[in-house]
Amino acid sequence: MYLHELDGWPRFRWSSERVGALLAEVRHRQGRLVGRMEALGFGLRQEAVLQTLTADVTQSSAIEGERLDAQQVRSSIARRLGMDIGGLVAADRQVDGVVEMMLDATRHYGKALDEQRLFGWHAALFPTGRSGMAKIAVGAWRTDAKGPMQVVSGPIGRECVHFEAVPAPRVASEMSAFLAWWNAEAEIDAVLKAALAHLWLVTVHPFEDGNGRIARALADMALARSENSSQRFYSMSAEIRRERNVYYEILERTQKGTLDVTEWMEWFLACLGRAIGDAQSMLADVLDKARFWERVAGAPPNERQTLVLNLLLDGLQGKLTTSKYATLAKCSQDTALRDIAQLVVRGLLVRGPEGGRSTGYSLAEARE
Repeated sequence: MYLHELDGWPRFRWSSERVGALLAEVRHRQGRLVGRMEALGFGLRQEAVLQTLTADVTQSSAIEGERLDAQQVRSSIARRLGMDIGGLVAADRQVDGVVEMMLDATRHYGKALDEQRLFGWHAALFPTGRSGMAKIAVGAWRTDAKGPMQVVSGPIGRECVHFEAVPAPRVASEMSAFLAWWNAEAEIDAVLKAALAHLWLVTVHPFEDGNGRIARALADMALARSENSSQRFYSMSAEIRRERNVYYEILERTQKGTLDVTEWMEWFLACLGRAIGDAQSMLADVLDKARFWERVAGAPPNERQTLVLNLLLDGLQGKLTTSKYATLAKCSQDTALRDIAQLVVRGLLVRGPEGGRSTGYSLAEARE
């Protein structure tokens, strides 16, 4: 039997003793991180938020095996936040849609949640009305016209059913109950509400596709409420992506367990704690990046150079060659060579030992 088939569903319970200690630790770490970020200048906070939201959007999609272009995501977020970061690239409809959903969840965290808002999120995730090649019902609860909603793996004929969601005829009433709970005055800590909302929505699985991404957006919305701030400084989705296998294992085990969801709550809080810890390295990157741009403030690079330098600062994979520079900056090879030569002379890039066209370039080590 699955959670939604048990007597008493959805009256979840957990061990206050086991969960309480973890919650106190996470709340303490939340407070310390937010305090550190608030001590930074406005520009650095904005850069930290931009990095966090970019990771959240790209990694939440990556959990489902979907790759979004990080530069498109970053540009889409920057435009919507009114940030002037230079080197913006055009974003496609799908990227813009995912960004719109995430920003609506985290920037309007105090706004009531209703089915129309969820339908809008779902439509934003699937602007073409398709998931891959398959046409799906967008902005509406699923119907199970093609059979029950199941999470399945394995070859045809030897499939393993990991989970079967609430039957479609129950979805509307189940979501009404969920939304009433979500919008009610908080009876539990908002961080615990984030964990329960994630689990509850995944259990109902109200849409044909996109349920995991919407569940994680709801968790981020509850976490924003827990801090009473729309500024995000850590990415739960990025941490879940790193722990993807464990994430699916704990979800499956919980779905096949009892209404005592202590193990899920413990995992969620521990994962959140690790996400907050990882934000410390993000903060170091933001500070490094700020110092780098302070060095060149007197004579800023041109727009092409700014774009490529930002990509390098953000961890561009592989070595930078003139060909790659030309592709990234959408310029000729000759222009790329001149731009790179200027950056080498200024001490911002260093030339690798390779010769000819295979010569690679990297950021100069000293950024301070």
